[in-house]
Amino acid sequence: MKSDFLIAITQLAAERNLPREVVLSAIEAALASAYKKDNAAPHNVKVRIVPGTGDMKVYIAKTVVDNIDDPQLQISLADARQIKKDVQLGDTVEIESSPLLAGRIAAQTAKQVVTQRLREAEREMVYAEFSAKEGDIVNGVMQRIEPKQIVVDLGRVEAVLPSQEQVPTERYRVGQRLRFYVLEVSRSAKGPQIILSRSHKNLLRRLFELEVPEIFNGTVEMKAVAREPGFRSKVAVFARQEGVDPVGSCVGMRGIRIQNIVNELQGEKIDVLPWHKDTPILIANSLSPAQVLKVDVAPEDGKATVVVPDRQLSLAIGKEGQNARLAARLTGWKIDIKSASEAEAERLQRAAVAAAAAPPPAPETAVQVPEPQPEAVASAVVEVASPVPEKEVAEVASVEPPKEVAALAPVELEEKVSVVQESKPPVEEAAISLEEAFASLERAAAAPKIRFAEEILGARGGKPKAKAKKGKAREETEGVRVKSTKRGQPVEFEEELEDL
Repeated sequence: MKSDFLIAITQLAAERNLPREVVLSAIEAALASAYKKDNAAPHNVKVRIVPGTGDMKVYIAKTVVDNIDDPQLQISLADARQIKKDVQLGDTVEIESSPLLAGRIAAQTAKQVVTQRLREAEREMVYAEFSAKEGDIVNGVMQRIEPKQIVVDLGRVEAVLPSQEQVPTERYRVGQRLRFYVLEVSRSAKGPQIILSRSHKNLLRRLFELEVPEIFNGTVEMKAVAREPGFRSKVAVFARQEGVDPVGSCVGMRGIRIQNIVNELQGEKIDVLPWHKDTPILIANSLSPAQVLKVDVAPEDGKATVVVPDRQLSLAIGKEGQNARLAARLTGWKIDIKSASEAEAERLQRAAVAAAAAPPPAPETAVQVPEPQPEAVASAVVEVASPVPEKEVAEVASVEPPKEVAALAPVELEEKVSVVQESKPPVEEAAISLEEAFASLERAAAAPKIRFAEEILGARGGKPKAKAKKGKAREETEGVRVKSTKRGQPVEFEEELEDL
């Protein structure tokens, strides 16, 4: 009988996946409740089962006092020392009591207590198990799809996948097996409540740890992760060991490792890039696949300005700004992306503003130019005029000087000329000199001009007739002789100017 009792305890522990000691403690609590109900015993009743033999013993705990007021709860010092010799006043002594046969009501109470205790123990075991897995990934099967959540069966317990933790691009169905990230584990009246997630960025981190051995053993470290669930993710990795390619380790041979992660995330794109301690280089890497020309960082504002080629501006920003947002989350910097032409225009504008704000240069010393005198104007006009024809010059040279001038001696003549040069000429003489200068200009303009062969030929119109003589073309015109050479060669003109 006792062996059957022990066998039943072992089977019950195996079915509930609980330790045998937990099942024994639940049965002891149930028997104590049944004993209290049938015998009207006080609350300090304890039942113990010997694990090896299955014997059941009932004990009543009493307090050692000098004067006994309640015999069910108290015991004298003399009686207590018969059970335990070194007992003192105020100590508790357990006295063994002979158990009575339990009735139907007591048995039903014991059954309920056993069931409740086992359920509580099972909940505690589940809570302890999944609280240790908080922040890890678990496998589950879609059990029931509700409007605001999805119930997932994790084997021993049911978990919940809220709508805000679902990926908008994924389609779920009952019976589908997926991996989930354990977001939170808490106690509730119905047992442990487990909240799962498919959109958390740490799900991607845990998947990399499962698929890439270098990340699991610490050779390659994941420095930062940025994710937009269902669309795209960026991962920055760093190799702790020299000679290890962090990006190649994550991608795997022919991309098999990264492909397994993409399949688990149902086609989400993943960019793996090398992490660098230099912030500008890290920002340039985070904007891949776009090419970056220049990165300017402002640590006080936490802002970085990135210059990219004009043709790659849309690639750097990404669809609806997705690439720029992921880069900002990955690096923790506010990123402002500009094209090369826009950056150059801003640079020129700043230079212009700086030049305008600069103080004006010191004024230079002005040089005063004296106003020209009428004599100087007259002489300048005469010098600018075209030269007088030789015929008029000869006529002027042949005019004899007046008699008064001729009668003077050469010395007196030179003195009078110097006196006249030093004195200021009157206005009438200056006016006459100007009129003579203009008259000389008019005479020069009326003089015959030199005419060229091209003008003569163009004015007469038409081409001169050619006369063939011994294979050579010969043309004669009035006052001009044209000589032609071989076909295709330029024509040479020999000008004969007569009476010009």
